[in-house]
Amino acid sequence: MTSIYHLVKSGGPGWLQGAMTLGGGSAITSLSIGALFGFEFLWIQPVAMIIGCIMLFALAHQTLSTGQRPFVAMKQHLSPSLAWLWAIAALGSSIVWGFSHYPLAAGMLEEAIEVTFSFSLKDEAEATGRQVYLFALAVMVWIGCATTVWNYGQGSHGVRLFENGIKILSALVAASFAWVVISAALNGSINWSDVLWGFVPHSLPDTGIGVTTMMAALGTAVGINMTFVYGYTVLRRGWGPQEKELARYDIVLGLVLPYLVITSLISIAAAACLFDGESTIQNRLAPAQAGAMFAQAGMGDLVGRLIFPLGVLGMAAGSLVMHMLTCGAAAMEMFNLEEDSTAYRLACLIPTPAVLGVFLWSSMGPYVILPTSAFCGLLLPIAYVGWLILNNRSDYLGNDMPTGNRALVYNSAMILCVVVVISSVLYSTGVALGWP
Repeated sequence: MTSIYHLVKSGGPGWLQGAMTLGGGSAITSLSIGALFGFEFLWIQPVAMIIGCIMLFALAHQTLSTGQRPFVAMKQHLSPSLAWLWAIAALGSSIVWGFSHYPLAAGMLEEAIEVTFSFSLKDEAEATGRQVYLFALAVMVWIGCATTVWNYGQGSHGVRLFENGIKILSALVAASFAWVVISAALNGSINWSDVLWGFVPHSLPDTGIGVTTMMAALGTAVGINMTFVYGYTVLRRGWGPQEKELARYDIVLGLVLPYLVITSLISIAAAACLFDGESTIQNRLAPAQAGAMFAQAGMGDLVGRLIFPLGVLGMAAGSLVMHMLTCGAAAMEMFNLEEDSTAYRLACLIPTPAVLGVFLWSSMGPYVILPTSAFCGLLLPIAYVGWLILNNRSDYLGNDMPTGNRALVYNSAMILCVVVVISSVLYSTGVALGWP
């Protein structure tokens, strides 16, 4: 039997998916679930991830069976219009996300620098000086991300180096948030029976902010840009039909488990320390403010204003790298670029203007992340319905098309996922319009 260590060592694309989903959207959504609703809706993100996991299993099966790039497969065997809509949605969402992730990363880096070196421009009378400082920090983050992406394209060694770095980063992020929860537990702030009940689906949000948060969970667990880039990271790794089982383990170990652990830890900590039984806290959910509130709740500056921000910084940076790779993959298909060409690498830098988000953050606010995440959730049916249809196309999968009981299991699971996602879209629309 293959050991967990071997599976983790051999895997890679699933960990890249994990780095992408564990970004600023997941951080804010997790904070919102705990801070606004306590332990009541801890079940939302696990359900969202189970849906995403099932659909990624299907994409892995299709891509590894055929060796065909996902965009080309959807264009040739389903609909050119749907394929283009998928690529445009993935490209656009990755750009939009950057406008929230760069100021988020810069803010977390600023917080860590302040606690570590006692240097801060927060109290400066001239706000422009601090914005320039934040911009410089955002540029530093961009340089690190861009360098990583360009090295990722330098053959198999660069791919493995990047994937191993993501595995280490995921472990460090999980450890940082575990530290936060352990600190809360030692302070007596966590009722573990309430935590367990919160993971059981027993109620639905019925307010605007509640529904937006639920849709944000769907949009950040496996977002539309993640659905696009995954097949390309699998092919870049050189995997084929013989890696189908490895791909499934890789998705579970690299994406599902880190996501469930990290998002649950954030939500539990927020519920324990920030929940006040009202929704008035929603305008104070920027991670820096949340970190300060954790510190005031008895965790101290080390946990609340250093460990927590470093965890969020790691989440944001990993996600920004994957946004660049998504833009490169989408542009490669849309403009017929050669993989690893200079044009492809430049296309990976399409989200670069998002660095200017640090100048817009004061007017945009962290609350932009939730609606953006919710909008990404609205786009998910584009990919999910396409994969469901392709999974039953013999002209695409040939002998690898599921048949008999296997087809029944595959299709039932995928149809259930599509129904849940579409139902959530209809439900959120109804609440927004005030339907009874």
